[in-house]
Parts: sequence; structure tokens; C-alpha cells
Amino acid sequence: MAFNEQRRNDGQPLDGGVYAAVCAKADAAARAQAGLAQASTEVKDALLHAMADALSDHADRIAAANGEDMREAREAGMDEGKLDRLNFTVERIGACAEGVRHVSSLPDPIGQVVRGYTLPNGLRLTQVRVPLGVIGMIYEARPNVTVDVASLCLKSGNAAILRGGHEARRTNAATIEVIANALADHGFDPALVDSVDEFGRDGATAMMQARGHIDVLIPRGGAGLIRAVVTNSTVPVIETGSGNVHVYVDAGADLDMAIPIVVNAKTQRVGVCNAAEKLVVHRAVADAFLPMIAQALANHGVELRADEEAFDIISDAQIRGLRMSHAVREDWDTEYLDLTMGVKVVGSLQEAIDHINAHSTGHTESIVSRDYEAIESFTRRIDSAVVMVNASTRFTDGGVFGFGAELGISTQKLHARGPMGLQEMTSTKWIGYGSGQVRE
Repeated sequence: MAFNEQRRNDGQPLDGGVYAAVCAKADAAARAQAGLAQASTEVKDALLHAMADALSDHADRIAAANGEDMREAREAGMDEGKLDRLNFTVERIGACAEGVRHVSSLPDPIGQVVRGYTLPNGLRLTQVRVPLGVIGMIYEARPNVTVDVASLCLKSGNAAILRGGHEARRTNAATIEVIANALADHGFDPALVDSVDEFGRDGATAMMQARGHIDVLIPRGGAGLIRAVVTNSTVPVIETGSGNVHVYVDAGADLDMAIPIVVNAKTQRVGVCNAAEKLVVHRAVADAFLPMIAQALANHGVELRADEEAFDIISDAQIRGLRMSHAVREDWDTEYLDLTMGVKVVGSLQEAIDHINAHSTGHTESIVSRDYEAIESFTRRIDSAVVMVNASTRFTDGGVFGFGAELGISTQKLHARGPMGLQEMTSTKWIGYGSGQVRE
């Protein structure tokens, strides 16, 4: 495909040499992927075990590279939530290696029969799973994503072209070098997992324009990154979403159960997309529940942005150590990714559902209730990829769901929705088995 001058998000023209180099990497990945697609499950699983062992063996070297990235990020003033995502310690690398081993233990989706039937003329039709091909991934300072994407792609017979962001460039380079050596040691082309980080922002833009070279592009990060990829890409995009995540405490809630659920959802790890950002409380339990949860959240350093009714109830309770301000309109649509939480009182289940559907990013919502009818109505009518019942939103995760790892949480409604694992990295094709049939 010929290069037509494209422009980056900042309006500057894209370097045609960078575009050609990125397309060359993608084409090399496609050639390597053609060989991987023929590999047996046993061969792929052995490769993943070798990759996990290599990550464990070289964890100190990867962590040292990450230490340099962390130092530079702190000096640049990166906030604590993003620093937590960037941090790739020996322990976290070890956890990623275990995730790779878990991926190897999962059923291989390639060749699985989705459906099949025989036509009246005897032609037997079978729909089977096949790899997507070359998957491009653009993500921010999340070094674990490099490992997760590589393991899922290799198991599902795909190649990966990665743009992992400036902040994690040393970590990603060290990780990809370890993976490349494992690939080469097992007779596979290291082009199966490659990076365009060397080209900076132009590398990401070239990936977005590399239609015909990259088969699908997946952004993972903040709302700005996702919006830029969706808006500017000519390559098909699987849209992941930011997480304006809600917990709704219903009139029929067990309030003692609700407190640890809300605290966990908000504070267990604040800089991730499945952390709760908004608390919605039914008026019937607001007077009893809001002072209790406000104190529990204040104990964890959470600042509240409360609507008028919630503000008055919490103020009257004189919570120790509380930081609270009046919510403004923008708060209801904001993904804070820090120790901040919006609080709203509603008069009915219907009002809660309407508010959440109006402001959610379609990621995850949770209801705390003992009322079966309220739970059923909430789970049917909330338009998000995942709905939790009497549980923390932090469970929305590919590893927790049993996928071993994930590419991200898809908030779109085409092909994949929710945590994306092995099956979401496949397409299908039809095979027709005949015995000389011709169409009349």
C-alpha cells in the first residue's frame, strides 16, 4: 500500500520513512504468523513455558530497566496511580510469568468448531476458529500488557506489533528482548512479537494508518488515547474503554456487606480501569449508610465529590479526616484514577439505572442488594460489559475470569465485549465438505 501523507494528532506530518518501517515490521510479523498458525497446541504450549521461564530468569534485568523508567517518571511528576501501573517489580514479573503458564494450560481456540450442519444436498458446512493475524496494540505505561499480549497472541496463533509508550520504553525493550530470545531458541521468528517504540509518536500514528499490514488495532489506556486511536485509525479497531465505574447501594442492601465492597472497589488499586469512581445510594438507606461509608473511605484517604443531598447528610455526621466538596456536572463523567469518588443519592432503582447508563463508559457496574427483583432489573437494564452483584468491581479482569491474561476490557458491542482472552483473539472461517455437489 502506497504511503499517503498522514498527520499526527498534533498536526505535524507523519514521516513516510517511519510509516514504511512500521509496515515492514508488520509484514515480517505476518510472514512469521503464517508459520505459527500451523503450529500444534503442544508446540505453542512448550514455547509459552519457555517464555515464562525466561521472564523469571531475567526478572532482575527487566526490573532494573523498569527502575530507570520509574525514576524518570517520578522526576517528570507522574501521579501515583500511573506510577503504580508503570511499576514492574520482580514480584510482578513473576506473577506475569505465572500468567503465561496459565495461558499455556488453557484450551487452544484455534480449530475449535463453532457450529456446523449439513445442507439437504449433502454439503457439510463447518465454522471453525482461526487467528486474526497481526494484532497491533497501543498502550500506555503498563509493562505487564507487553507480556499479556505476547502470551495471548502466541497461544492463539497471532503476531503482535506493540507500541508501549515513552514512559515504559526501557522496560518494554528489555521484556521484548527476553521474549524474542525465547522465540528464537524454539525455532520461531522473533518478528512474531515486535515493537515500534523506537519511532515514538510517529510509530503509533503509522500503526493506525497501516491498513492492509495490521489486521486489527487495540488501544488500552486512558480516554484520550482510546479516542485518538478510534478517531484516526484506518485499521479496524477493537475499542477498549476507560472506567467510569459505579457501585449502586440499593434500598434492599445489606449495609454491612456494602462497606467493604465499596472500599475495595475504590481503594484496592486506584489507578486501574475497574476501580469504582462513583457511589450511587438509594435515598431509603442514605441517612444510615452515607456516614458509615464516608468514614470508611476517609480512613483510606478518599476525597468525596458529593451531590447536594449526600453532602448535607455526610456533613451532619462530622466525619473524622474527611475531605469533601460539592460535585459539579463534570464529576459524573470523570474517571479519576486516584483517591477521589463521586457520591450521588437517588430516589429509586429507575433513577439509579438512568443515571448510570447516562454517565457510564460501559465498563463495569455493581449493585449491592438483597432484593431479587431489583437485582434482576439492574442486571438486565444496565448497558455495560460487566455487571457485578454483591461484589467488588475489581473482579473485572481477564486473569480473575480465568483467561490467564487479557488484552483489555472491551466496551464495544462488536465481536468482543468485556475482558478479552484467547477466544476474542480469533475470527472464524467456513469449510464446506462436499462430494461433487454443484449449484443449480
